[in-house]
Amino acid sequence: MTSALEPYVNHFVNVITADGRNIVGTLKGFDQTINIILDDSHERVYSMTQGVEMVPLGLYIIRGDNVAVIGEISDEKESKLVFSTIKAEPINPVVH
Repeated sequence: MTSALEPYVNHFVNVITADGRNIVGTLKGFDQTINIILDDSHERVYSMTQGVEMVPLGLYIIRGDNVAVIGEISDEKESKLVFSTIKAEPINPVVH
């Protein structure tokens, strides 16, 4: 799995965590247990009543056992989104 993350280093990625958080940032590194380091990161907090709240995190480490999904974000598509108008239910935590 870790070798699959190599192409994403220094790219803008979105991480969905097992506890339902959505964290976006530049992937700076990772290890064999998928602990990841994000730079210039922020959390996107979704709500059904207001737009997406962006919570700045800066340099951020996510433990590998809390990573559910990692995906690269297209800068072109990202720049077209108006987060203040997006409303959605928060992501539920993963239940085992």
